[in-house]
Amino acid sequence: MPKPRSQQISLLDTPYYHICSRTVRKAFLCGVDKETGVSFEHRRIWIEKRLFKLSQVFAIDICAYAVMHNHLHLVLHVDSE
Repeated sequence: MPKPRSQQISLLDTPYYHICSRTVRKAFLCGVDKETGVSFEHRRIWIEKRLFKLSQVFAIDICAYAVMHNHLHLVLHVDSE
């Protein structure tokens, strides 16, 4: 059963969090699909720009990120101030 965010995040323990988000049904997020040969590489730049824009809006700093072909990893720092 999912937990509320207030129970998942504790800024007293650590302000750093590792986030992983995956696509569904083996869909390609970016890169070249080996089965169809279709390139989704244009999405990588769009995702990076969107991440940096959202980090300016919210009180979160992006420490590290990796946009893979079917998922992405983020290391975030929550700015408590």
